[in-house]
Amino acid sequence: MTRELHGFGVGLRRSFADALLETVRPPDFIELTPENWAFFGGRRRQMLEANAERFPSTSHSVSLSIGGLEPLDAPLIDSLAQLVRRHRMTFFSDHLCYSSVAGSPVHDLLPLPFTAEVVEHVARRVAEAQERVEAPLALENATFYSHMPGAEMDEAAFLGAVLERSGCRLLLDVNNVYVNSLNHLFEPRAFIDRMPLDRVVEIHVAGHTAMDGVVIDTHIGPIIDPVWDLYRYTIARAGRPIPTLVEWDQEIPELDGVLDEVDRARAHSARALGEPP
Repeated sequence: MTRELHGFGVGLRRSFADALLETVRPPDFIELTPENWAFFGGRRRQMLEANAERFPSTSHSVSLSIGGLEPLDAPLIDSLAQLVRRHRMTFFSDHLCYSSVAGSPVHDLLPLPFTAEVVEHVARRVAEAQERVEAPLALENATFYSHMPGAEMDEAAFLGAVLERSGCRLLLDVNNVYVNSLNHLFEPRAFIDRMPLDRVVEIHVAGHTAMDGVVIDTHIGPIIDPVWDLYRYTIARAGRPIPTLVEWDQEIPELDGVLDEVDRARAHSARALGEPP
């Protein structure tokens, strides 16, 4: 039986993995990046297993390259399948992008051309990934800093088309919507209005950094008020609580500092739904 996600969670990070096992302020779930955990043994494997035993968990990878041209990475797919089965995950996730070229990882999330041909290509690879992992896949809207040539639609239409054609779930990163809206000059609430919110299985919120005329998705906290405003708008539009993860990946504070942001997410969700904090 799977362990359903609910409530508010944190990404499993080595800097506070031990503290998570002892905290009296436990998050509702954890999210792990398999590239940082699944291929290791020893102490790191022990930390993963202990935390995944205590908390419901989900896998959020960064190198599936669902839009890429190379075959899906077999060792990664195998590790995802093992993680999903062992820890009874309800879904696994990655980004709507490509992340390798000519078989070599580029260590970044690169944008896809927003075309009907790419929609079909991604849908085929989603079906393959779900069949091999034996679990539903959720794709995240990624940040990007330039458009690939040949676009036939905008980002919201492309994302919607991929979801419709593939039948996969959506991991909606509210911070990414906000960052892209600043870099590409669109109204973020209008973007949310175009999303099929009934397909959202998880939300990410995070910090970002403005530098040299561009906004970078750095995941440095704390989260700023405009992102919380957009988060509340999203929850209100959805009309239901959605499992929400606080991402904090650089300049990470002690665990209590991250859990303070988790508490803020909990309060903002309650406020959006008109519930007591």
